[in-house]
Amino acid sequence: MFPAATLLADAPPSAGSSALCVNRSTLVPSALPAAVSAALWRGDQLGSAVARVYPSGFEALDAVLPGGGWPGHSLTEILTAHSGTLEWRLLGSLLRDVCAAGRSVVLVGPPRQPHVPGLRLAGLSEKQLVWIQAETPAERLWSAEQLIKANACGALIAWLPQVRAEQIRRLQVLAAGCEAPVLVCRPASAAQESSAAPLRLLARTGLDWELHVEVFKRKGPPLDATLRLPSVPAGLQSILTPRLRLPSALRPRDLPRDPARVEVIDREAEHALVRTPVKPFERRRTAPH
Repeated sequence: MFPAATLLADAPPSAGSSALCVNRSTLVPSALPAAVSAALWRGDQLGSAVARVYPSGFEALDAVLPGGGWPGHSLTEILTAHSGTLEWRLLGSLLRDVCAAGRSVVLVGPPRQPHVPGLRLAGLSEKQLVWIQAETPAERLWSAEQLIKANACGALIAWLPQVRAEQIRRLQVLAAGCEAPVLVCRPASAAQESSAAPLRLLARTGLDWELHVEVFKRKGPPLDATLRLPSVPAGLQSILTPRLRLPSALRPRDLPRDPARVEVIDREAEHALVRTPVKPFERRRTAPH
C-alpha cells in the first residue's frame, strides 16, 4: 500500500478541481523525524540499529549484521549440524558481556548438560546461568514464551529442533517486547524452511579452529560470502603450539603425479592386498577308541 499523499502528489491536478499541494520534501527519508528515519529500511541497504544491539565479539560478523551486533527486541535463529557445541563458541563473547553486567543467561532445553569447568574457562559464571530442563517440544516452547514475556534475563537461548513456522512467528512477535537478545537454536536442515525470524545464520566448523558462518537472512542485501571466524576453544588457547594452531599446514600437499611411479605403487599395493587362499575347513574324523 502506498500513502495516498504520494499517489496524489504524482498525479497531475485535474481541471475544475482544487489541486492538492503536497510538499515532496516531507517524503524524503532525511527530512523525516529521527525515530522514523532510523526505523526506515530499504531492501538494498543494510539495516541500521533500531533497538539495542549486542556486539558478537567478531569484527567480521558485526560488519554484516544489521546494527553491528546481535539484535535486541528481535528473534535470531542459529542453525548448526551438531547442536549443543558450536553455539557456545559463536555466542561466547555475548554471554561473557551479559554475565559481566550482572544479568542472567537462561538456557531452555540444551541437548547436552552445560559443562561448568568449560564455562569457567570461557569466562562465564555458573552463578548467573539458569538451566531449564524441558524435555518435550511443548514444554520448551512454553518456557521460552514465558521468559520472553517476563523480560527478566540478559540473554535467552532456546533449543527448539521441532518448532513449526507459526510458532516461530509467535516468538518473533513476543521478542519485539523483550530487550534481551532471543536466540533459537535449530538443526541445519531447517535452513530449507521458511521462518519469520529477521536474522538467520548457519554455523559449521572449519579446519584451522574456525567457525564458518553463513548469514543467509538479514535486513539487507544477500550475503554470498562465508565468514571465517577464528574461534579456538577456551580450554585449548594456552596449550596449543604454533603448529597446532594451523592444522591445515600439517596436511600432506598434493604432489605431481608421475605415471611410472603411480604404476609401481599400484602394483605394490595390489600385491600387498593379495591374501593367501585359505583351505576350506575340513572336519577331522577321529577313530573310535
